[in-house]
Amino acid sequence: MSDDLVIAGRKFRSRLIVGTGKYESFEVMQQALEASGADVVTVAVRRVNLTDKSKESLLDYIDRDRFTLLPNTAGCYTAQDAIRCARLGREAGLSDLIKLEVIGDERTLFPDNEGLLEATRVLVKEDFVVLPYTNDDPVICKKLEEAGAAAVMPLGAPIGSGLGVQNPNNLRIILETVSVPVIVDAGVGTASDATITMELGVAGVLMNTGIAGAKDAVSMARAMKLAVESGRLAFRAGRIPKKLYATASSPLEGVLT
Repeated sequence: MSDDLVIAGRKFRSRLIVGTGKYESFEVMQQALEASGADVVTVAVRRVNLTDKSKESLLDYIDRDRFTLLPNTAGCYTAQDAIRCARLGREAGLSDLIKLEVIGDERTLFPDNEGLLEATRVLVKEDFVVLPYTNDDPVICKKLEEAGAAAVMPLGAPIGSGLGVQNPNNLRIILETVSVPVIVDAGVGTASDATITMELGVAGVLMNTGIAGAKDAVSMARAMKLAVESGRLAFRAGRIPKKLYATASSPLEGVLT
Protein backbone atom coordinates (compact mmCIF):
# COMPACT_ATOMS: atom_id res chain seq x y z
CA MET A 1 0.00 0.00 0.00
CA SER A 2 1.16 3.51 -0.81
CA ASP A 3 2.02 5.58 2.24
CA ASP A 4 2.95 8.86 0.64
CA LEU A 5 3.03 12.18 2.44
CA VAL A 6 0.32 14.30 0.78
CA ILE A 7 0.34 18.09 1.11
CA ALA A 8 -2.28 20.06 -0.82
CA GLY A 9 -2.66 17.19 -3.26
CA ARG A 10 1.09 16.80 -3.87
CA LYS A 11 2.57 13.41 -3.05
CA PHE A 12 6.01 12.78 -1.59
CA ARG A 13 7.51 9.39 -0.87
CA SER A 14 9.65 10.52 2.06
CA ARG A 15 8.21 11.89 5.28
CA LEU A 16 11.50 13.53 6.15
CA ILE A 17 12.00 17.17 5.17
CA VAL A 18 15.55 18.47 5.43
CA GLY A 19 17.00 21.95 5.77
CA THR A 20 20.00 23.35 3.90
CA GLY A 21 21.63 25.63 6.48
CA LYS A 22 24.55 25.24 8.87
CA TYR A 23 26.54 22.66 6.88
CA GLU A 24 30.32 23.00 6.81
CA SER A 25 30.22 23.25 3.02
CA PHE A 26 27.82 23.07 0.10
CA GLU A 27 29.40 19.75 -0.88
CA VAL A 28 28.60 18.19 2.50
CA MET A 29 25.07 19.57 2.29
CA GLN A 30 24.64 17.99 -1.13
CA GLN A 31 25.81 14.58 0.11
CA ALA A 32 23.60 14.80 3.21
CA LEU A 33 20.51 15.64 1.15
CA GLU A 34 21.08 12.56 -1.00
CA ALA A 35 21.69 10.34 2.05
CA SER A 36 18.51 11.58 3.74
CA GLY A 37 16.25 10.26 1.01
CA ALA A 38 14.15 13.41 1.39
CA ASP A 39 11.97 14.67 -1.45
CA VAL A 40 11.49 18.16 0.00
CA VAL A 41 14.27 20.50 1.15
CA THR A 42 13.89 23.89 2.77
CA VAL A 43 15.84 26.93 1.65
CA ALA A 44 15.87 30.29 3.37
CA VAL A 45 14.88 32.91 0.81
CA ARG A 46 17.26 35.37 2.44
CA ARG A 47 20.21 32.98 2.02
CA VAL A 48 19.66 32.33 -1.68
CA ASN A 49 21.53 34.43 -4.23
CA LEU A 50 18.66 35.52 -6.47
CA THR A 51 20.34 38.31 -8.40
CA ASP A 52 24.02 37.80 -9.24
CA LYS A 53 24.16 34.65 -11.39
CA SER A 54 27.96 34.90 -11.63
CA LYS A 55 28.40 34.03 -7.96
CA GLU A 56 28.12 30.62 -6.32
CA SER A 57 24.64 29.87 -5.01
CA LEU A 58 23.11 27.36 -2.65
CA LEU A 59 20.81 26.37 -5.50
CA ASP A 60 23.79 25.23 -7.57
CA TYR A 61 24.09 22.25 -5.23
CA ILE A 62 20.44 21.20 -5.21
CA ASP A 63 19.09 19.02 -7.99
CA ARG A 64 15.80 20.74 -8.82
CA ASP A 65 14.69 17.67 -10.76
CA ARG A 66 15.25 15.50 -7.71
CA PHE A 67 14.12 17.74 -4.86
CA THR A 68 11.08 19.94 -4.31
CA LEU A 69 12.09 23.29 -2.85
CA LEU A 70 10.29 24.58 0.22
CA PRO A 71 11.36 28.22 0.60
CA ASN A 72 11.11 29.59 4.13
CA THR A 73 10.83 33.04 5.61
CA ALA A 74 13.52 32.51 8.26
CA GLY A 75 14.66 35.73 9.90
CA CYS A 76 11.33 37.52 9.51
CA TYR A 77 9.95 39.18 12.65
CA THR A 78 6.76 40.74 11.28
CA ALA A 79 3.91 39.47 9.13
CA GLN A 80 4.67 42.11 6.51
CA ASP A 81 8.32 41.07 6.28
CA ALA A 82 7.37 37.40 5.94
CA ILE A 83 4.82 38.19 3.22
CA ARG A 84 7.41 40.18 1.23
CA CYS A 85 9.92 37.38 1.62
CA ALA A 86 7.44 34.77 0.37
CA ARG A 87 6.54 36.89 -2.64
CA LEU A 88 10.20 37.43 -3.47
CA GLY A 89 10.86 33.69 -3.40
CA ARG A 90 7.96 32.93 -5.72
CA GLU A 91 8.85 35.74 -8.13
CA ALA A 92 12.39 34.34 -8.29
CA GLY A 93 10.98 30.99 -9.35
CA LEU A 94 11.61 29.04 -6.16
CA SER A 95 8.11 27.72 -5.43
CA ASP A 96 4.55 28.56 -4.47
CA LEU A 97 5.10 26.35 -1.42
CA ILE A 98 6.19 28.38 1.59
CA LYS A 99 7.34 27.40 5.04
CA LEU A 100 6.04 30.44 6.87
CA GLU A 101 8.01 31.72 9.83
CA VAL A 102 7.19 34.87 11.79
CA ILE A 103 9.53 34.94 14.77
CA GLY A 104 8.39 36.63 17.96
CA ASP A 105 11.51 36.39 20.11
CA GLU A 106 15.13 36.61 18.99
CA ARG A 107 16.53 34.54 21.86
CA THR A 108 14.12 31.58 21.83
CA LEU A 109 12.99 31.87 18.17
CA PHE A 110 9.46 31.10 19.29
CA PRO A 111 6.79 32.09 16.74
CA ASP A 112 4.70 35.23 16.85
CA ASN A 113 1.32 33.53 16.47
CA GLU A 114 -0.62 36.72 15.86
CA GLY A 115 1.69 37.70 13.01
CA LEU A 116 1.69 34.13 11.73
CA LEU A 117 -2.08 34.07 11.40
CA GLU A 118 -2.08 37.43 9.64
CA ALA A 119 0.56 36.35 7.13
CA THR A 120 -1.14 32.99 6.54
CA ARG A 121 -4.44 34.63 5.63
CA VAL A 122 -2.75 37.00 3.17
CA LEU A 123 -0.59 34.37 1.47
CA VAL A 124 -3.42 31.84 1.16
CA LYS A 125 -5.46 34.48 -0.70
CA GLU A 126 -2.47 34.88 -3.03
CA ASP A 127 -2.53 31.14 -3.80
CA PHE A 128 0.52 30.15 -1.80
CA VAL A 129 0.60 26.68 -0.27
CA VAL A 130 1.32 27.74 3.30
CA LEU A 131 3.04 25.53 5.88
CA PRO A 132 3.36 27.62 9.05
CA TYR A 133 5.93 26.96 11.76
CA THR A 134 4.12 27.40 15.05
CA ASN A 135 3.98 26.51 18.74
CA ASP A 136 2.75 23.10 19.86
CA ASP A 137 -0.59 24.72 20.70
CA PRO A 138 -3.78 22.98 19.52
CA VAL A 139 -5.74 26.26 19.50
CA ILE A 140 -3.36 28.13 17.19
CA CYS A 141 -2.97 25.05 14.97
CA LYS A 142 -6.74 24.92 14.48
CA LYS A 143 -6.85 28.64 13.71
CA LEU A 144 -4.10 28.21 11.13
CA GLU A 145 -6.03 25.39 9.49
CA GLU A 146 -9.13 27.57 9.37
CA ALA A 147 -7.01 30.34 7.82
CA GLY A 148 -6.17 27.98 4.97
CA ALA A 149 -2.83 26.45 5.94
CA ALA A 150 -2.08 23.28 3.94
CA ALA A 151 -0.32 21.76 6.96
CA VAL A 152 0.71 22.85 10.43
CA MET A 153 4.27 22.58 11.68
CA PRO A 154 4.40 22.69 15.48
CA LEU A 155 7.78 22.74 17.15
CA GLY A 156 8.91 19.69 19.11
CA ALA A 157 11.37 21.82 21.08
CA PRO A 158 13.14 25.15 20.46
CA ILE A 159 14.94 25.47 17.11
CA GLY A 160 18.40 23.90 17.21
CA SER A 161 18.01 22.65 20.78
CA GLY A 162 18.18 18.93 19.99
CA LEU A 163 15.94 18.21 22.98
CA GLY A 164 13.47 16.00 21.12
CA VAL A 165 9.72 16.32 21.53
CA GLN A 166 9.12 17.95 24.91
CA ASN A 167 5.33 17.79 24.99
CA PRO A 168 4.03 14.70 23.16
CA ASN A 169 0.59 15.13 24.72
CA ASN A 170 0.12 18.46 22.96
CA LEU A 171 1.03 16.85 19.66
CA ARG A 172 -1.52 14.10 20.27
CA ILE A 173 -4.19 16.73 20.90
CA ILE A 174 -3.17 18.63 17.76
CA LEU A 175 -3.52 15.42 15.76
CA GLU A 176 -7.07 15.08 17.09
CA THR A 177 -7.85 18.76 16.47
CA VAL A 178 -6.79 19.37 12.86
CA SER A 179 -7.38 17.47 9.65
CA VAL A 180 -4.39 18.82 7.70
CA PRO A 181 -0.98 17.10 7.96
CA VAL A 182 0.97 17.73 11.16
CA ILE A 183 4.71 18.00 10.55
CA VAL A 184 6.96 18.43 13.59
CA ASP A 185 9.47 21.18 12.96
CA ALA A 186 12.44 21.83 15.27
CA GLY A 187 13.96 20.06 18.24
CA VAL A 188 14.93 16.67 16.80
CA GLY A 189 18.51 15.95 17.79
CA THR A 190 19.15 12.33 16.91
CA ALA A 191 17.59 9.31 15.26
CA SER A 192 15.71 8.11 18.33
CA ASP A 193 14.01 11.52 18.58
CA ALA A 194 12.81 11.15 15.00
CA THR A 195 11.47 7.65 15.59
CA ILE A 196 9.62 8.61 18.77
CA THR A 197 8.13 11.63 16.99
CA MET A 198 6.88 9.56 14.07
CA GLU A 199 5.43 6.93 16.40
CA LEU A 200 3.03 9.60 17.68
CA GLY A 201 1.34 9.52 14.28
CA VAL A 202 2.50 12.82 12.82
CA ALA A 203 2.71 13.09 9.04
CA GLY A 204 6.38 14.00 8.93
CA VAL A 205 9.42 15.59 10.53
CA LEU A 206 11.43 18.60 9.40
CA MET A 207 14.98 18.99 10.64
CA ASN A 208 18.16 20.89 9.89
CA THR A 209 20.53 21.26 12.86
CA GLY A 210 20.13 17.63 13.92
CA ILE A 211 21.79 16.61 10.66
CA ALA A 212 23.97 19.59 9.75
CA GLY A 213 25.37 19.93 13.29
CA ALA A 214 26.33 16.26 13.67
CA LYS A 215 30.00 15.24 13.59
CA ASP A 216 29.25 13.24 10.45
CA ALA A 217 26.32 14.96 8.76
CA VAL A 218 26.04 12.47 5.92
CA SER A 219 25.83 9.46 8.25
CA MET A 220 23.33 11.27 10.46
CA ALA A 221 21.20 12.06 7.42
CA ARG A 222 21.00 8.38 6.59
CA ALA A 223 20.24 7.56 10.24
CA MET A 224 17.39 10.08 10.22
CA LYS A 225 16.02 8.57 7.01
CA LEU A 226 15.87 5.12 8.59
CA ALA A 227 14.52 6.50 11.87
CA VAL A 228 11.61 8.28 10.21
CA GLU A 229 10.78 5.19 8.16
CA SER A 230 10.98 2.99 11.26
CA GLY A 231 8.79 5.29 13.35
CA ARG A 232 6.16 5.52 10.64
CA LEU A 233 6.12 1.74 10.18
CA ALA A 234 5.80 1.19 13.92
CA PHE A 235 2.91 3.67 14.11
CA ARG A 236 1.08 1.90 11.31
CA ALA A 237 1.79 -1.51 12.87
CA GLY A 238 0.24 -0.48 16.21
CA ARG A 239 2.24 -0.91 19.39
CA ILE A 240 1.15 -3.18 22.21
CA PRO A 241 -0.60 -1.55 25.20
CA LYS A 242 1.58 -0.57 28.12
CA LYS A 243 1.00 -2.67 31.24
CA LEU A 244 2.23 -2.49 34.80
CA TYR A 245 2.80 -6.25 35.15
CA ALA A 246 4.26 -8.95 32.95
CA THR A 247 2.29 -11.06 30.49
CA ALA A 248 3.76 -14.42 29.57
CA SER A 249 4.70 -14.66 25.91
CA SER A 250 4.18 -18.41 26.01
CA PRO A 251 0.65 -19.16 27.36
CA LEU A 252 0.29 -22.06 29.76
CA GLU A 253 -3.10 -23.16 28.45
CA GLY A 254 -2.96 -26.65 27.00
CA VAL A 255 0.44 -27.44 28.48
CA LEU A 256 0.68 -31.06 29.67
CA THR A 257 1.33 -31.51 33.38
